[in-house]
Amino acid sequence: MWKYAYPFLAFLLAQIGRAEPLAGTKPLDWEGDIASRLVDSADAFLLKKIEQTMVAKKAEKPDRAELARILGVVDQRVGADPRFEDLGKVAEGEGYSVHEVRWQAFGDVHGEGLWLQSPTAKRTMIVIPDADQSPEKCQAAFQYASKGFNVYVPVLINRKLGPQKISNREFIYRPAFELGRHLIGYEIQKVLALVDRLGNDLAGVDGHGEGGMLALFAAAIDERIPKVRVSGYSGPGADLWEGPAERNVFGLLKDYERSALERMVAPRGLKLLEKPPGPSIVIQAGATRGKPGRLLSKGESEEGEVSSLKIFREINQDARHARQLHELNRHNQQLLVESPYIRKKFMGNLKTDSMESFQESQKFYRDYFSAKVIGRFDDKLLPANPRSREIQINDKVRGYEVVLDVFEDGSFFAYGILIVPRDLKAGESRPCVVCQHGLEGRPQSTIGEKDANYYEAFATKLAERGYVTFAPQNLYIFEDRFRTLQFKANSIGRTLFSLMVPQHQQITDWLGGLDFVDEKRIGFYGLSYGGKSAMRIPPLVDNYCLSICSADFNDWVWKNASTRSPYSYSNKGEYEIFEFDLGSTFNYAEMAALIAPRPFMVERGHFDGVAPDERVALEFAKVRHLYAAKLGIGERAEIEWFVGPHKINGKGTFEFLDRWLKR
Repeated sequence: MWKYAYPFLAFLLAQIGRAEPLAGTKPLDWEGDIASRLVDSADAFLLKKIEQTMVAKKAEKPDRAELARILGVVDQRVGADPRFEDLGKVAEGEGYSVHEVRWQAFGDVHGEGLWLQSPTAKRTMIVIPDADQSPEKCQAAFQYASKGFNVYVPVLINRKLGPQKISNREFIYRPAFELGRHLIGYEIQKVLALVDRLGNDLAGVDGHGEGGMLALFAAAIDERIPKVRVSGYSGPGADLWEGPAERNVFGLLKDYERSALERMVAPRGLKLLEKPPGPSIVIQAGATRGKPGRLLSKGESEEGEVSSLKIFREINQDARHARQLHELNRHNQQLLVESPYIRKKFMGNLKTDSMESFQESQKFYRDYFSAKVIGRFDDKLLPANPRSREIQINDKVRGYEVVLDVFEDGSFFAYGILIVPRDLKAGESRPCVVCQHGLEGRPQSTIGEKDANYYEAFATKLAERGYVTFAPQNLYIFEDRFRTLQFKANSIGRTLFSLMVPQHQQITDWLGGLDFVDEKRIGFYGLSYGGKSAMRIPPLVDNYCLSICSADFNDWVWKNASTRSPYSYSNKGEYEIFEFDLGSTFNYAEMAALIAPRPFMVERGHFDGVAPDERVALEFAKVRHLYAAKLGIGERAEIEWFVGPHKINGKGTFEFLDRWLKR
């Protein structure tokens, strides 16, 4: 094209075009990369919200059940079964013997570790080592045994890199998080299964590092633990997001920072010790497929060889750890199989006997989706204060870069490209399509300047077809920079979409106020991560009268939680993609039920690597059943299959838009 052959001329023409803003807006004079500025503004906003959350007054009596829920301590344990499977004596110390043991915890999952048996002991301690510390090298456990205690020392999943190129702990965390569980919760369950068995014989729980975290949470949840000693862990703080992925607990800082946990343990005994220090872990960006993170401490850890033991046999620690890893992975996969039935029960109060009762009963689910899944901020939207500058696209349309204020005196904003057909007549009101880019994309991607192979310049083509279009910059750009935002948001019970939903509310409010846009005919059309947006934003932004999900729609819970499928995110580099407890609440069919009765369409290439056709068809069949069989509006739910890859096809979807927006 000429603009690439004569870049200086293109630049001059662009500057001339930028001289005048869109009528009714102020001039936009920002320099540099506005997308980068946007991510920075989101980062600053979230850090401020974390700070506000940390200093906000907490409930005097924090809810133990809610803490258990967000930690994933939800599966039924086996109860007070006194039996332990003694796998044999392995060593002797002075006044005690050392046994390898295992015990059933929940479902098919067992705890394993050491039992340090003292024949004269009257009380028992549970000592939890750090994740990278074997029970055999847990000095604190042997010190208790030498003082005449019975001691149980459970094995934790370690931080070693597995074949998936993520740590073993993150490997269990990812699907568990999607299914409303957590590795932290699983390991607490193993500890509480010991508490169930020990009853009044329990003297307390002592933990170090990761074990210290588990000990503190377990004592906060379960009042049967008489006292707790924690070392190498200082409690959850504002830097929670900096830790490894498996330390991420959705909404933990809202009600359960350190002082709240201390109140939950009181008046029972609690010691939080600065020494010995906790683990020092640094996961560099790009070194694995997992989340970069760090746990930093000064000094030496308490791990070391235990002296004065007479060894009878060596324990195969690798085999023991492999069993523990396998059982938790198997449990996650069993939960995945069960999850459609859990979601069906969850959605059981959505009524379909009439459109009126459907929309009335739908309100609860939209509110739940907003508050508990997406997470919402209570900040009021600012006046939009639109600023714009014209950009050159072609002789059929006019383009404008636009910035709108959203929150926080304009420091958090929305940005995108507005395209207006040149044949727009005075007083004419046109339908509008919001065209959303995918992962690492930009508004420019949708108009033909970048990555045209995937986007097919669909924002420009739709404008040439007569629509007003707007291509927003969403937050999923700059790799680790945006992925870190997800963990900052998660720490206070929010997500990336907690920021993008109000952006789109502001965008559509502003668009609907333009003289040449019909506020009742604004549709959403997104590709890839923009397709994810198509499932999550229109349910919460009523200004959208329809939604098109391109190159993303599938069995989303399966895609995140399966550790068998090659399509799954369980071992990919998108470590931010997981959303807490979708498995029990909203897969894509349930999200589509929040869009209904508005028209909804899926655009699907047969060779799209997002998922196989059968998984897409399975999930869409549920959508079709709701629209056609239950609500009697089958004409509003469509899917177009085309022979092609992960891209905009722009045929059936364009016809769909014409049918519903050009009425």
